[in-house]
Amino acid sequence: MSAEKTYTRFTLAQRLEHVAQLVSFTVLAVTGLPQKFADHPLSEWAIAAMGGIELVRVIHRAAATVLMVATVYHLVTLGYKVYVQRVRPTMLPELKDARDALQAFFFNLGLGKKWPQMGRYTFEEKAEYWAFVWGTLVMVATGFILWNPIATAQLFPGQIIPAAKAAHGGEALLAVLAIIIWHFYGVHIRHFNRSMWTGKLTEAEMAHEHPLELADLKAGTATRAVDAAALKRRQQIFYPVAGVAVVALLAGVVWFITFEETAIATLPSRPTVEVFAPQTPTPIPPTPPPPPVGALTWNGYIGTLLAAKCAGCHGGAGGLSLESYAALQQGGQGGAAVRAGDPSASLLLTVQAAGSHPGQLSALELERLQQWIAAGAPEN
Repeated sequence: MSAEKTYTRFTLAQRLEHVAQLVSFTVLAVTGLPQKFADHPLSEWAIAAMGGIELVRVIHRAAATVLMVATVYHLVTLGYKVYVQRVRPTMLPELKDARDALQAFFFNLGLGKKWPQMGRYTFEEKAEYWAFVWGTLVMVATGFILWNPIATAQLFPGQIIPAAKAAHGGEALLAVLAIIIWHFYGVHIRHFNRSMWTGKLTEAEMAHEHPLELADLKAGTATRAVDAAALKRRQQIFYPVAGVAVVALLAGVVWFITFEETAIATLPSRPTVEVFAPQTPTPIPPTPPPPPVGALTWNGYIGTLLAAKCAGCHGGAGGLSLESYAALQQGGQGGAAVRAGDPSASLLLTVQAAGSHPGQLSALELERLQQWIAAGAPEN
């Protein structure tokens, strides 16, 4: 009995690319989700089992680098197929895909009689592919922000960093759920599709999953005829352009992962120390008593008063200083602070008279200050 006829669906290079994307995605999910839900006990166990948070971050970033390199490879091979080989862009969405999805929906509800007839790629496969493209763009953009937060904060408002963290984690969760719910069901449960591992589908599988493509293969219209001379001309154009593009894209990946040393670091854990908390509140320190009243002179009373109430702000170099009688006479940027014999023209008194100065004197202290200025502001 002869073996059932098979059709080549994926080349070895495509299958290896799929393995690289599969492994990098899985590692990203396994190392990323515990970081998103870091407070969960299962996440704490997973991080500890993988060697600690710092090692988990290194593995996560290594997997992200593999994902970006695989994406560069995919872009180059896609360009070669479309431009050089003139392969039909069968992964592009069409209006027929919407009709197929609607027909499948009604069929699954028992309201339709026939499953849709589909070609090279089904609407489900196209949806998965473009979801992966969109997810990769989001993860790369937000991953760069989280990988290089200092540079990001210099170019954009700081709020973009927590926003990128939310988008990065949300898209990761969405991607993992899509793989588990959609991809696993469509490829592994409903019908185990081995083509990504063997590279081939049997004729029965082709008739069930891709009947329109099978019809084109049998009719000899699935591929376009290629003119050897035209193919060579396109290769001569494509190779140097693709070479420059690959160098630029890989340089971009290197720049991405070495742009800066991330500001996010994990501090070593410290033992918990019980802090002493007295049952009675700490008493408020008493207000220092006013300086003793002596003769109304600078050395007898006024100097001590101003040192207690004002020298905290008006002392040292720059501005008005009240540390000494000579500094008082010199005044500040607003002029002399005291005009001997004229309290109403003395800035020191008029500022205090408003009643809201940070070093506010009491009514009795203001009265004594006024008496001192009226008496000629004597030093001794």
